[in-house]
Amino acid sequence: MEKNRRLDEGALRRLLEREQSGPEAVVLRLAWLQGLTREEIAALTWDQVSFLDGRLELPDRMVPLDGEVRAFLWKLHEAKEAREEPGDPHVLLSARERKPMRLESVSRIARQALDRGGLRDVRLLDLRYDWIIRCLDRMDWPEAARISGVEVATLQLRFSASAPARKAPKPPPAQLDEFKLWKLLQAERDTAAGLAMWLGWQLGLQAQEMISLTWKQVDFQEGILRLPDRSVSMTSAVRRILEEERRRRKPGEDPHVLLTEQSRKPLDLPRLSRITRTALIRGGLERVTLRDLRRDDGRDAEDERVLQRALERGFVSRGDVSELLGLSKTATYSRLRRLTELGRLVRVGGKYYLPGTVVPPEQHRETVLKYLAQEGFAYRQDIVDLLHIQPKQCTLLLHRMVEEGTLVQIGQKYFLPQREERKVE
Repeated sequence: MEKNRRLDEGALRRLLEREQSGPEAVVLRLAWLQGLTREEIAALTWDQVSFLDGRLELPDRMVPLDGEVRAFLWKLHEAKEAREEPGDPHVLLSARERKPMRLESVSRIARQALDRGGLRDVRLLDLRYDWIIRCLDRMDWPEAARISGVEVATLQLRFSASAPARKAPKPPPAQLDEFKLWKLLQAERDTAAGLAMWLGWQLGLQAQEMISLTWKQVDFQEGILRLPDRSVSMTSAVRRILEEERRRRKPGEDPHVLLTEQSRKPLDLPRLSRITRTALIRGGLERVTLRDLRRDDGRDAEDERVLQRALERGFVSRGDVSELLGLSKTATYSRLRRLTELGRLVRVGGKYYLPGTVVPPEQHRETVLKYLAQEGFAYRQDIVDLLHIQPKQCTLLLHRMVEEGTLVQIGQKYFLPQREERKVE
């Protein structure tokens, strides 16, 4: 098909309406509505699907969950739980054997489904490309690069003709307004959403710990919550709120601390996410999630360890941080992403540097071109010293600029094209 041509949305919607179950339904939705590659679709596991935070936590990026996909996957997950399948953690399984699918099988079932929908000239990869184009309709290049896993320069090279005029950059993440939060917590103290927010903000409980908490785990005499893996001391405010909630309970009610308002049943993760999200929006904290409220006394100390390691070595990698803090790959990525968004680290490829010690990636090309305009030519080591990046990263940058025609390489020297032409004359 024509490169980066917009797909027929109506035809794809009709196809999804027909494909409501089975592996084909999973593949089509993950490719077209989430932008996953064939390899990512085949490798996706349920622990990478965060229903609470509404995202797919891939090894190298976080992808917001489309509402339709979220509902589809939740229904699929519930069916899996109902069958009490101990089995494979992968989201995509073969219909008969219930085993992970090979890459060629993923392509084959996608091809068959697209043919049935009359989309014979559409490839599986075209579904991802169409998702990227739709992302560029509503966000800037850096944000599209972050959720797609494709570098800005590559996106611009491939999709500039398909993307609209760029919008202003997305503002940095909002800082938590603790005054607004305090007013919201006071207003919601008698609700399940309010209690969950108190447990997250002051005690650092995770969502799963909140919905699993029972009154037997609440020791009012000692002032602690006895969780399966640790004990958490209650603050005086949380203790008072829990005591009030305990007094409101009727005899014989479910022993879980968090119950639904009407049916008085234990909350599940989707319901907890929904009611806390609604409360936060009502309180003027639209960009805050339940996870953002969690107070983690050790997180600041761990951040400082990461920054100190970057100072000592000049940079840190994901592997360094994972080993230093004992985190999983996904948790390490989230930690480094947060530090980057806060401006405490600068990411260049797979390395993270302290601000001021390295030129940010979005300024690499401009800095190199400006240097060559002044100096005439440069060796690779000159650019390494200029940008304060690793030689391998520099080699990749220079190779791309040469391929794009931005630079000309003669031997070990790099020139601007016009300077090299004059040199030849």
